[in-house]
Amino acid sequence: MLQMGVILPSGSAWASPVVLVPKPDGEIRFCMDYCKLNAVIRPDNYPMPHTDELLEKLGRAQFISTLDLTKEYWQVPLDESAKEKSAFTTQVGLYEFNVLPFGLRNAPASFQRLVDGLLAGLGEYAVTYLDDVAIFSDSWAEHLEHLQKVFERIREAGLTVKAKKCQIGLNRVTYLGHQVGQGTINPLQAKVDAIQKWPVPKSKKQVQSFLSLVGYYRRFVPQYSQITAPLTDLTKKKQPNAIQWTEECQKAFNQLKVTLMSDPVLRAPDFDKLFLVNTDASEHGVGAVLMQEGPDQEFHPVVFLSKKLSERESNWSVTEKECYTIVYALEKLRPYICGWHFHLQTDHAALQWLHTATGNNKNLIWWSLALQDFDFDIQHISGASNKVADALSHESFPESTG
Repeated sequence: MLQMGVILPSGSAWASPVVLVPKPDGEIRFCMDYCKLNAVIRPDNYPMPHTDELLEKLGRAQFISTLDLTKEYWQVPLDESAKEKSAFTTQVGLYEFNVLPFGLRNAPASFQRLVDGLLAGLGEYAVTYLDDVAIFSDSWAEHLEHLQKVFERIREAGLTVKAKKCQIGLNRVTYLGHQVGQGTINPLQAKVDAIQKWPVPKSKKQVQSFLSLVGYYRRFVPQYSQITAPLTDLTKKKQPNAIQWTEECQKAFNQLKVTLMSDPVLRAPDFDKLFLVNTDASEHGVGAVLMQEGPDQEFHPVVFLSKKLSERESNWSVTEKECYTIVYALEKLRPYICGWHFHLQTDHAALQWLHTATGNNKNLIWWSLALQDFDFDIQHISGASNKVADALSHESFPESTG
């Protein structure tokens, strides 16, 4: 980092500790614990782009390319007055950053301002959400011209892209959690996989878990009581735990799953309204749901998430599982919530101190730092009020590859 000019020796009165965070691809991310600094930084309210508007532009295109900027924050220079505040301690001295470090609360807004300036005047064929740049065109000849102009801007700005993460000249691409191109915009199947792959219940308890999820949205399901009657009969006290699954049960089960994956239950996101994320962890799985208040003043789901824990993860403490659930959910929901303030609800009270996690538990410290890019507050709710995420965590499935 010294050789690259990313950092320089410091004599600052400010100092933050270093934490090395493992990335999903096996690399190590060099992070600072800027919790105390973030608490006194004035917020940067530079607006983030609306994902739905970006997708609408891309959806009509016949040719699309996407670019991923390498170590995006390190490509943003810091003002002299900000450098001393970025100082961090190591075993070999105190250093400060010449460039924007990971972990600062205003980093997403600052980087979005940079890339918006980079593509100024090219909005008819180029958009960007943080480090995800997309170029779109109606013909191949136009696309080559558009790519040339964007690459020239990137070169003039001294920025670099990560080649292995780029998609060049395709008819359809994956962008911000959607498959787009050739006149269509389709959410990745993972958005509803947790519902679509819900297994046929084999016990009374599993039926109750499914009904708990569906029941939360019963006000949106016409004739809910009649549809669920074959399933609710299986949960009566006189019924044994080993259930008799009939054709009527299967019909009701299928109908309810279809209802959960479409209107009037599932809604498209509205980026002018506040998002609400519910999370929960069980012994062997994690679950979450992204929700938003609709015109009817009721909360509707936007995305369902569910994942089965590995054997190692299943041995974590309750607090570790609940914290991991938050990290997993927010990373999956990044296109919806990064750069926007949102509420996160959990029924595990200990996680209210997530923003200030300390001690010797490396998992909790790493996860706390990984969430510094997000602007949210944690609200503790009772388990009885967290039925959707709870049901998803108990009936969890291997993560979809999309």
